[in-house]
Amino acid sequence: MVDRDRSGFIDDRELQQALSSSFHSFNLRTIRLLMFLFKHPHESLRIGPKEFTELWNCLGHWRGIFERYDKDRSGKIDPLELRDALYGIGYAVPASVLQLLLSKYSDGNNRRVELGFDSFVECGMIIKGLTDKFKDKDKRYSGSATLAYDDFMSMVIPFLVSYD
Repeated sequence: MVDRDRSGFIDDRELQQALSSSFHSFNLRTIRLLMFLFKHPHESLRIGPKEFTELWNCLGHWRGIFERYDKDRSGKIDPLELRDALYGIGYAVPASVLQLLLSKYSDGNNRRVELGFDSFVECGMIIKGLTDKFKDKDKRYSGSATLAYDDFMSMVIPFLVSYD
């Protein structure tokens, strides 16, 4: 049903349409990050049925976290709720890093940033993905790692690149 062009794969627009009808309107930037994280390493930015199932299950997990930490039931996650949600799933993100991450979603009007579900998933996947990549390099689980410049760039850039 999601594979509108019957190619056997789902592209970014097809995924955006499928998720937007099931959850709410998903930002294309979030869609492309999810596709990058779930696609087969040798594929272009598209996913097959197996990857779609994994992505769908992952979003269900994030939906549960979102609902658990949206304390005021506003349908948005504020900075304190985001901090608590990330901490609750095992990520003690320093306040300075959290502020930097939230600044990505600010519209510049100095109002408090609140995240919809798609932006919450994007933030969570960035934190999870970068933490997992770091843990791969921190063999002794000491909280520090030595990285070559190329390794560092290869680890971080995919999470920073705008896929818009």
